[in-house]
Amino acid sequence: MAGQIFYRERQKSKDGAKTPRYRIIAVTGVDLKVYGNHLRKVELDQIASATQSDLVALKRGPKHQ
Repeated sequence: MAGQIFYRERQKSKDGAKTPRYRIIAVTGVDLKVYGNHLRKVELDQIASATQSDLVALKRGPKHQ
């Protein structure tokens, strides 16, 4: 079974800003340590492919959209 990496978009990220927009929230089925707080989507994709994991985007509730 492949592992899963759960991530979400940062709350204070702005459209058009050139800052990393995502945070890893949880990891299952993979022995992985993450040292960065904020990551770019390309970086998440590279981590997922290197660890043969699936990326799972966490949805926001209606209050935070």
